[in-house]
Amino acid sequence: MLHVIPLGGLGEIGLNAMVIACRGEMLLIDCGLMFPPIGTLGVDIILPDFRYLRQNASLLKGILLTHGHEDHVGALPFLLNEVPVPVYGTRFTLGLVRHRLHELGVDADLREIEPRNPFPVGAHFKVEATRVTHTVPDAVGYVVHTPEGPVIHTGDFKLDPDPIDGLRTDLERWGELGEQGVLCLLSDSTNSERTHETGSERLVEQTFERLFHDVRGRIVVSMFASHLHRIHHVLDLARKLERKVVTMGRSLIRNIEMARELGFLPSVTDGLFVPLEDAASLPPERLLVLATGSQAEPRAGLSQLAAGDGPLRLGPGDLVVLSARAIPGNERAVSGLIDQLLWRGARVVYPDLEPGVHVSGHASQPQQRRVLDLIRPKNFVPIHGELHHLHRHLATAKESGLSPEQLLLAQDGDLLVFEEGRGRFSGSVPTGRIYQDRFGQGVVTPDILQERTRIAETGILVAVLVIERASLSLLAGPQLSGQGLNLDEQVLLPRVAEDARAFFLEMSPQLRGDDARVREELAKAVRRAFKLYTSKRPVVVPMVLKV
Repeated sequence: MLHVIPLGGLGEIGLNAMVIACRGEMLLIDCGLMFPPIGTLGVDIILPDFRYLRQNASLLKGILLTHGHEDHVGALPFLLNEVPVPVYGTRFTLGLVRHRLHELGVDADLREIEPRNPFPVGAHFKVEATRVTHTVPDAVGYVVHTPEGPVIHTGDFKLDPDPIDGLRTDLERWGELGEQGVLCLLSDSTNSERTHETGSERLVEQTFERLFHDVRGRIVVSMFASHLHRIHHVLDLARKLERKVVTMGRSLIRNIEMARELGFLPSVTDGLFVPLEDAASLPPERLLVLATGSQAEPRAGLSQLAAGDGPLRLGPGDLVVLSARAIPGNERAVSGLIDQLLWRGARVVYPDLEPGVHVSGHASQPQQRRVLDLIRPKNFVPIHGELHHLHRHLATAKESGLSPEQLLLAQDGDLLVFEEGRGRFSGSVPTGRIYQDRFGQGVVTPDILQERTRIAETGILVAVLVIERASLSLLAGPQLSGQGLNLDEQVLLPRVAEDARAFFLEMSPQLRGDDARVREELAKAVRRAFKLYTSKRPVVVPMVLKV
């Protein structure tokens, strides 16, 4: 009997974590986080709830990483702090992970693997990585050979016939496995609703060459810091055009340094780069800027340029290329960033204007269909996507000839059981989301989030009473001060204070002697009075001073 248990990534983009369990042993494929949506106040990252893994820590034999994106490896330091197990990944993926673990002071047993070289994990799993094409180097899927049969986990992939590094998705190996019989296919669903072919990275290469050729000012390119194939091409173009390169963004600088150390940027030399503080002295036609911030992150390099911060000032003749699509939820912020750049006089090119400046790293519907036709699995589980993505991928599988009994629409926490070639649902395990800051210094509970939202919506009031210790008579107050109040609400504060003062004067001496009770009643009185005048009930912080 084999169990497949998604702890994240089925119903959202992010939090990717998939458990495969058999005969008292478990392995985990990916360990990702998710970035919070707009309005999730004071939260930097969202992690999967790893309760199930903590409860079964002795059974977990290893973690397999498909590639180095944060939605697949970002939660790894937090899990390893509690459940230290070997971590398997390709050279570049482990390079990214090693830095992140070091940054957070986490030690780990990192084991480098090579595609098509099987290795054991525990006593009952033999694992084989298969090369896939994605937007980050060294990405792989996995074949997990189990006593019930092989399971293929594609990881994030697309079918690029001519990738920049020449390493295509290993359809040949998947086809061989399909001929032998695959128990279950777990396949990337991100682009399941797109009916056109996912473009080749060569299209971006050609588009950049065309756009850059006649630019007389500075060239600024912003993309995800992990997209080393695209970064490599931009650096090569800068060298050919005799432009020096400035890098803006800590993650971008770190990834380029790490990629050079590992040999992934063989043609890049130190002489290509100049420090940011020296860039303003270069002629504009001799400068190319690589910057983070394609999603309008406030502290990223592109946002600094748009705001006019720092030594570089953009203007007419400069070209800015946003080589990434806006992540859902970021559209308004990205649109505002584009407007800022246009106000500075720069020409701005982004995917809606010039589709060739970005192509996706995920297989579209026709490519997903080709993989299904090639592997012909006994069971199919769509993964990596929101519910509508999973639904559409399931429909594609049905169109490819799989029967309803072979199709399993799972969500986070579902317990899938496979035996004798058939899959079925068999209950669930605890799962969920953990909200916290990036350095893990405190969990933000739903109650705290709710309170923060309430403060943001209604404001906060501090109410101070001063009481004479011996007689318990009122000496001063309540004095009210507020944050997050509009001008009309601030004008009302003296009236609210008078109403709250009258309420206190009605309290008996016995109640006045109970500080906790006085604070409680003071908060109630202020909220009641404020609501009477404004219909709002702000958060009230009562303070009672005895002198």
